[in-house]
Amino acid sequence: MSQRRNGGQSARTVLERKIWERNETLLEFVEYGNRFAREIGESGTLSERNLKRLVSGRKADGEPIGRPRPATARLLERIFGIGIDELLSPVEPASDDAEQQLHQLLSASRRVDSSALALIHTQLDAMRQLDRRLGAVVVHEEVAAKARQVGRLLSYSLAPGSRRQLAALLSEIGTLAGWQALDLGKVAEAWQHYERAKSAAKESGLAAFEVHAAAEQAFVLLDLGETAAAVELLAVTRKRAGNTTSCVLRAWLAAAHGEALAADRQRSASLGAFDAAANLLPSEPSSAESPYVVLDAVHLSRWRGHALARVGEPEAVDVLSSALTQLDPTFTRAAAALHVDLATACVGLDEREGARLHIAQAERLAEGIGSARQRRRIQSLRSA
Repeated sequence: MSQRRNGGQSARTVLERKIWERNETLLEFVEYGNRFAREIGESGTLSERNLKRLVSGRKADGEPIGRPRPATARLLERIFGIGIDELLSPVEPASDDAEQQLHQLLSASRRVDSSALALIHTQLDAMRQLDRRLGAVVVHEEVAAKARQVGRLLSYSLAPGSRRQLAALLSEIGTLAGWQALDLGKVAEAWQHYERAKSAAKESGLAAFEVHAAAEQAFVLLDLGETAAAVELLAVTRKRAGNTTSCVLRAWLAAAHGEALAADRQRSASLGAFDAAANLLPSEPSSAESPYVVLDAVHLSRWRGHALARVGEPEAVDVLSSALTQLDPTFTRAAAALHVDLATACVGLDEREGARLHIAQAERLAEGIGSARQRRRIQSLRSA
């Protein structure tokens, strides 16, 4: 069960069926279950190996599986709201039920029209607004659930037009989930979200969504310290984007490339990429079908300031300070990052008091939104 089941397959145990209904792989459910255990203070944990045995109802030698440890049993019961005996009980083949569910899912996907898609887009926009204000710690589970919902609709959609639009939408949700996971410090989970976003983008047939999802994955590489790989990946995506995507997306790709180059200590190339981004950035929003990116003069300025601080340019303080005064206050995560960048620039100039003040501000904001990514940067600055 490394892959999601389709509507025509039968579960062996109630537990397997429950996981299948969540539209998750075993690994995804293990990650969710362990995260849930931490959140509720439960000592029980899950592993993919043990879960495979539990859902099959059999050991590797074919003998019936015994009961899990009490803490694991409690965790599963808390997640699903039913007893462990029922969860581990076998599910008798019920082809009629499976066929009925398949009919229902096909019917639901046929009802995905322009108004339904608009409604999902509205929900996604609302989640973005909450994410920027309150942080991933509040919204990430909702975004992941929405990805599962849209993924299920896509799996059973037969109309090419609907499939293309659902796939593009799923790619958008996946990149948001990936960025949130990265901000929460869940680097491996972020990578998987981006992998699924890339697959959905490919299904959409829209090059803009493909290059956007691939480019966002480069930030996982940056957080891992794989700066050369990130530079190469972003160079490839910029080349793939060519002149066929919107100006704002090409500007965003150039700025992302500039950040990776700065992280790789390629100062001149980084500043050149930011100059290219500034030249590409349109004065008015584009109406072309394109993935969602937040980039205007203020955000580009703070992004350039981040790169300047990374390479130790004294002008970083002025650039970042100007961006901070103009930043929309609803962008809490961006404000936290700005203060970290300003502290970085102050450290480079040996302005310790200024660095201390910006670290304090960044810490307050990062704590408020649960940003493990910014807290990690703050800790590195404190060590410096």
